[in-house]
Amino acid sequence: MGAVLMAGLSLRPVPICVLSGSAPPLARHGHDPAAFVEIGSLTKVLTGTLLIRMVRAGLLGLDDAVEQWLPTPPGSGITLGKLADHTSGLPRLPPGLNGRDPYAAFDENALRTVLGRLGEIVVRQPGQEEEYSNLGYAVLGAALVSAAGRPYEELVREHVLTPLGVDEVTAHPPADRLLGARNLFGRERARWTMDGPILPAGGLWATPRALATVVTRLLLERSLGEPAPSWQSAGPLLWHNGATRDASAFTGVLPQTGNWVLVHRLGGSPGRTDKIGLGLLAAARNAA
Repeated sequence: MGAVLMAGLSLRPVPICVLSGSAPPLARHGHDPAAFVEIGSLTKVLTGTLLIRMVRAGLLGLDDAVEQWLPTPPGSGITLGKLADHTSGLPRLPPGLNGRDPYAAFDENALRTVLGRLGEIVVRQPGQEEEYSNLGYAVLGAALVSAAGRPYEELVREHVLTPLGVDEVTAHPPADRLLGARNLFGRERARWTMDGPILPAGGLWATPRALATVVTRLLLERSLGEPAPSWQSAGPLLWHNGATRDASAFTGVLPQTGNWVLVHRLGGSPGRTDKIGLGLLAAARNAA
C-alpha cells in the first residue's frame, strides 16, 4: 500500500484517508476517518438510492415524466430514471455558473428558471446516450422533494441512512468535527456553497468511516437491494468519485471478490485520488 500512496503524494503533503477491506485504516497529514469531510458527487449515490427506495415504497415511478413533479413544460422526454442514469440529455452543469463559488448563484430562483426551459437546454435527445450531469441530479433531487413534500436531507435519512444504520452523513456538519483543506499559512480555504438546489448532486458531508459503511452495505451486503443506477461501472468494478474545490473522493468495489476501497483527500488532483484508489484495488486483487 505504501508505494501506491507515495506515488500520489506531492511535495506539499496532502491529507489523505484510506479505508479498505484489505488493510487497516490509514490517515495521514491531519486527515481523520471520524471527521466530517465534503464528499462531492458521491452524494449522487445516496440520491439515486433514495429514488429507488421511494419507487419501491410506491411514492413515484422511474418512468414518471419530470413534469409530473416539477413546474417544467411537458414533452421534454426526461424521466426520473433518465435523470438517475445520466441519459436525460441535460448538460453537465447548470447554465451561467462562474466565479470562485460557482454554485452560490444556483439558488431556488435559478432552478425555477432552468425548469421553465428544461427542454431547450438539453445537449442531446433524452435516452440516447450518457451525459454525466450535475444539473440532472439537482433536478432529480428537486423532483424527489416535490413528490414527498419533505426536505431532501430528511428523505435521505429516513429512506437510506437509517435503514443502513448510518448516522454521520449530513448537509450541515458540526463545526467542531468539520475538516477542510488549509492554505500554506494553515488557515482553512473557502469552500463552495453546495447546500442549495445542487445539494442532491454533490453537497453532502460525511465521515470516511460512515461513507465506507454506506458503500459496503450497498454494494457488498446489498442491504437495500440491487445498487442504484447512480453507480458507475467498468467490467466487474462498481465505482464512483466526487470532487469539490479542495476535496476529492473515490470508492470502488469488486463484488465478486469482496475487495473495496475508499480514498478521501483534502487538496491535490482528483485524478490522482482516483488513481490511488484504483491502484490499491488492483494491489488487493493481485494479492488475493
